[in-house]
Amino acid sequence: MTASRLAARYVAERRTAEQLGRDVGRSGRWVRDAMAAVPEAAPAPTPGPAVIVADVTFFDRRRGVLVCRDPNRRENPHWHEVPSETSAEYASARDALLAAGVDIKAVVTDGRRGVREVFAGVPAQMCHFHQIKTVTTYLTRRPKTEAARELRALALTLTRAEEAGFSAALAAWNGRWSDYLKERTADAGAGRWQYTHRRLRAAYRSLKSNLPFLFTFQRLPELNIPNTTNSLDGSFAAMKNLLSAHKGMSGRRRSVLVSQILSKKSLQIFH
Repeated sequence: MTASRLAARYVAERRTAEQLGRDVGRSGRWVRDAMAAVPEAAPAPTPGPAVIVADVTFFDRRRGVLVCRDPNRRENPHWHEVPSETSAEYASARDALLAAGVDIKAVVTDGRRGVREVFAGVPAQMCHFHQIKTVTTYLTRRPKTEAARELRALALTLTRAEEAGFSAALAAWNGRWSDYLKERTADAGAGRWQYTHRRLRAAYRSLKSNLPFLFTFQRLPELNIPNTTNSLDGSFAAMKNLLSAHKGMSGRRRSVLVSQILSKKSLQIFH
């Protein structure tokens, strides 16, 4: 059995090195050494036009992986390990894709402004679920005020909304609650004031400022742009599930296994 096949079974079957060793008449140490010798797989992007979903997932506080996924081809044309999620890391991924001949027609992200700026000039789509999550973070799942309940209810329609209708509804909400949003509370001790409904204002501001990027997929239907990062989020979840049985593995071995997983067109790779 090849070392690559051992690595595949180690992940897919959630087997320990000792269990695999018994299968091949070797020690667990021999299996671990064999897997450590497996080279990291390198991205093999397909040149040509592509829609890219880009995001980062972390394994711990200091190590993560930035992945660019082509949801239409169901493959990952680029990935690299990162210590933190920065615009510079996304710029490195962009440059690698362009150098490989990938013509980025659109990009789908979680909405980070810096990431959109990295892909300036390329149509950008913000993930609807990340936008809903942002609104919920500000308002909670059970808002206490009528204005907040209305705004969250509107946000929850995002995944099935049309741009014109959603934009009109958001403007109408602001029209109803504009005076409420302007209410201020005095801080007598500090001799200054602050907006009373700051979290509500922040939730509205998030929707308003991201509005130009929430319906790119509708304006450019020919590109088949997804309105969420789900294809990548699902890959991350599946990858971590595969690796979860081996939390104590070394960084080197994990890097090899992550690269082997990401190099496949889908995560259903171990048959």
